[in-house]
Amino acid sequence: MNSPSSVRVLSRAVARALSTAAPTPSTFPLKTVTRSNFEPVLESLRDHVRSADFVAVDLEMTGVTSAPWRESFEFDRHDVRYLKVKDSAEKFAVVQFGVCPFRWDSEKLSFTAHPHNFYVFPRQELSVRGSSSEFLCQTSSIDFLARYQFDFNLCIREGICYLSRDQENELFRRFNESSNLPRDLVDFGDRPLVNMADVFFTERMKIKFKDWRDSLVLGGSSISESQESSSGSNQQFQTIFYNMRPALSLIGFTAHQLRLIQLVTSKHFDDLAYVSVNSGGSHVQQLVIYIDSNADKDLLLKEVKEENHRGAESKIKAAVGFRHVIDLLSSEKKLIVGHNCFLDMAHIQSKFLGPLPKAAEEFAASAKKHFPHIIDTKVLLNSNEMLQRQMKKSSTSLSSAFALFCPQIALGYKTPDLSLASRVKVEVQVDDIRASSWDMGVKHEAGFDAFMTGCIFAQACTHLGIDFKLRSPLEDLAHNKLLQGHLNHLYLSWTSGDIINLTTGNITGKSLGANDSKKRSRKIVFENIVLLWGFPSKLRAGEIRECIVKVFGYSSVTSVYQLDRTAVFVQFSKAGLVSDFLVLKETLERNNNTVSVLNPLWKLLEGGKTRAANYEAYKEICSSPLSKISFADQAEAVGINWKVKSAELEVAEERPSREDEPSHGSFSVNEIIDSFYTPVVEKQVGSGNL
Repeated sequence: MNSPSSVRVLSRAVARALSTAAPTPSTFPLKTVTRSNFEPVLESLRDHVRSADFVAVDLEMTGVTSAPWRESFEFDRHDVRYLKVKDSAEKFAVVQFGVCPFRWDSEKLSFTAHPHNFYVFPRQELSVRGSSSEFLCQTSSIDFLARYQFDFNLCIREGICYLSRDQENELFRRFNESSNLPRDLVDFGDRPLVNMADVFFTERMKIKFKDWRDSLVLGGSSISESQESSSGSNQQFQTIFYNMRPALSLIGFTAHQLRLIQLVTSKHFDDLAYVSVNSGGSHVQQLVIYIDSNADKDLLLKEVKEENHRGAESKIKAAVGFRHVIDLLSSEKKLIVGHNCFLDMAHIQSKFLGPLPKAAEEFAASAKKHFPHIIDTKVLLNSNEMLQRQMKKSSTSLSSAFALFCPQIALGYKTPDLSLASRVKVEVQVDDIRASSWDMGVKHEAGFDAFMTGCIFAQACTHLGIDFKLRSPLEDLAHNKLLQGHLNHLYLSWTSGDIINLTTGNITGKSLGANDSKKRSRKIVFENIVLLWGFPSKLRAGEIRECIVKVFGYSSVTSVYQLDRTAVFVQFSKAGLVSDFLVLKETLERNNNTVSVLNPLWKLLEGGKTRAANYEAYKEICSSPLSKISFADQAEAVGINWKVKSAELEVAEERPSREDEPSHGSFSVNEIIDSFYTPVVEKQVGSGNL
């Protein structure tokens, strides 16, 4: 029996194989789905999902962050972290969606996985108000996909389109509000024709329709049809039957000409009706139909309306596309498993359900409504002590966790080794082909990543004490008591360790796992933070700190954090210093005299473009949909008034000295300004003041 150390050596070898920079083609059985085979695959997927114990998902996107300053930072409050995720989900496209149902086979004592790799592309099949086919591409993300042999041509040419639920509802609303005879056509008929071309056209149409109607009444429809089919001048007309009624099909007319034809039929013919018929195909028929009576006309219009409704439903259903998969996952209420999947869930909401809410708590309520049972394997691995001991110092990245927990699956072979044989077994089935072994070197695809995620979860369940061999087939895994403490807990940000509970909407700053080093190294008090941008480009964080502490004392600043080359966070030791700094900055810029230039802060204010604001302004900037590369450009584009309010200035300047308060190395604004008229030692702030 192998020792635990030998198992770890094996898992590291697997991890190296999975992270190869130049992957080779693999024979891993994976169902690739495009629009050409989407419909039949969707039907088989319904059966797999309904019988599944859980469904693992994974997404591939065209990018993650639209600007460097939109990365997740240590100084981001949880509401700001959500806004950054929201921006990412709204700006970038989903190009691959992995769906892998897992079903426990009680006879073979193993899981059967059905990995599907859907190519998705936001092709606009129907015009939706407010919709856009534009999206951003982040070069690092595109390069990553290219390195793993992503087929961009297949995605663009054969990717499955989609509509969100909101877009679908909007299309139906617009259709239901529309009339078969648009109002602008009726209004058009009330105006006299002044264009001679229109006059000649309407007269020609009157003659044409009268001759055609007369031929029907006189019993010469077959002769008329023969004549029209052989006449080059009449190729725009074809006699057909619509619901057992003779009709003229109008071919090649402009929209303006069709309005004139409707004018002619409604004004000059009681026994002819113009209709537009949409049976669901790409072609919309424009017809002039012969009717027997007013009752027959009413019946005809009803029939046309019903057919148009069926046609619209058919078109909209086809345009819904990949969202049928999302509806399936939502309606079946299966346990959904992802890996570090908060961004994935945000994309699902944004692309397939409706606009993302403005706050994380509202998003949690929506996610819980549509997907009531979600497990994030990254949270699971970091929040359970038993799993942490199993990982030791291993990374919780997807490939590393897969190599550690599922080495026999990663290598794709059966082993008699008891240390590996005790692990959960997984077989893969695609169509009628089942496989329990495959070659290494699988491409980085959403379908395979979903498969890895599901395997990690299945193995983690055994470490938690879930015995699939003894579990009842009727038991819902989502309600297993051993999983309840991890259910619906997602990392709002892996950088910070903030976890959002989708069930309650609460956000907690739980510490990361014992094996991870990305813990907060300092306490952050957001009320004590000033945001600075637009300062001279030569200044760096250390120099900015030096400028400030020369005025407010060396204990006044606890940290300076650089967002990018144009902006920094300055965290003061107490909240009162935030307003003191903002008021002093405003006062120095307003006076702009020799005394101001002598102030150490002037080095920071030189050039007159330096802006400052509290943390709430940072949140407002992050909430803007604009995407400027530098933070300074973004802040200016948002256009908030950064000036300190007059009332705040007056309160700060008139604030009495606090002689009864313990000294914290800070003085009032007036005291700081006065100190530069006469270099009195008592007025110095902090031992390092110059």
